[in-house]
Amino acid sequence: MERTIPVDPILEKGYNVRLLVDDFDGLISRWSDRSEKFRQNVDSSLNCQYGDGEKDKLDIFRCGEANAPLFIFIHGGYWQRGDKSVYSFVAESFINSGIDVALIGYQLCPVASMTNIVEKIQEAIIWIWHNAENYSISKNRINVSGHSAGGHITGMILATDWQQISSDLPTDLVKTGIPISGLYQLEPLRKTTIADALGLDDVESMALSPHFFEPITTAPILVTLGGAETPEFHWQTDQFVEKWKLHDISLDYHAEPDVDHFGVVERLASKDSQIFKKISDWLL
Repeated sequence: MERTIPVDPILEKGYNVRLLVDDFDGLISRWSDRSEKFRQNVDSSLNCQYGDGEKDKLDIFRCGEANAPLFIFIHGGYWQRGDKSVYSFVAESFINSGIDVALIGYQLCPVASMTNIVEKIQEAIIWIWHNAENYSISKNRINVSGHSAGGHITGMILATDWQQISSDLPTDLVKTGIPISGLYQLEPLRKTTIADALGLDDVESMALSPHFFEPITTAPILVTLGGAETPEFHWQTDQFVEKWKLHDISLDYHAEPDVDHFGVVERLASKDSQIFKKISDWLL
C-alpha cells in the first residue's frame, strides 16, 4: 500500500524499538540458540498443525504435572517478523515451575492481513481447546499472553466472543489474559514505517484496536511492560489500563523495573524476576 500519511519522526523512534538495540540481529540469534538447546531436553510436541497455512503451527511444552495451567505465548515482531521457534526459551522458567506452555506461530504480513492473523490465533486457541486431551494438557486452564504484537493479539483475544464463533465453545475459554508491552491503539503506527507492511486503512485500524473494545470475559487481566520502555509504549499501556478499568473485570498492572522492550522478554524467562513471579501467581 502506497504511503499516504507522513512518517512522524518522534513516533518512528518510539515504536521502531529494534533500532534502539545496538545488535538486534545478534539478540535474536542468541534467543534462537537458547531456544534450540531448550527444545532438545524437554517433553514437547512441535509444529502441531492447527490450520491450513504453512505457518499455522504451534509448539507444546509439558511440565509433567497433571492438570497444570497452560500458558499460551504469542510472539511479537510487529505482525511482520519473527517465528515461534525463536521464543521457545521463554517456556523454560514456566516448565520448571509446573506450568505447561504453548507457543503459537502464524503467517506474517504482508502475506497475511492483520485481521487474518487475529483470526488464526483464535483458530489456534480453539484447536488447543479441542485437542488438549490428546496432548496431555488441560483445556480448562488456558491462559493467554503475548509480547508486543502478541500483546495486541492478546487484547483482541480478550475481546473475543467465543460463542459467536461456535456455540460449543465456553464463554470462559480463556481463564486469564496477560498482554506484555502491547499495542492497543493502532492509529499511531500508521505514522511510522512499521505500517508499510501492514496495509492498515482507517476501518481496519479501528477494528483491530482493542483499546476501543470491551472485554468479552470475566477473566482477570494482568497488563505488563518493561519499566524502561519508550514513552509511546507507556502511553499505549497506560491508556489501555485506564480504559479497561472502567469495565467490571479484575485488572492489574505491572512494570518490570529497569528493562526495555526486549529485556522484559528475557526477564519473563527468569524464575527470579518480578514479572515471572507475578505472572506465574496469576495463572489459573
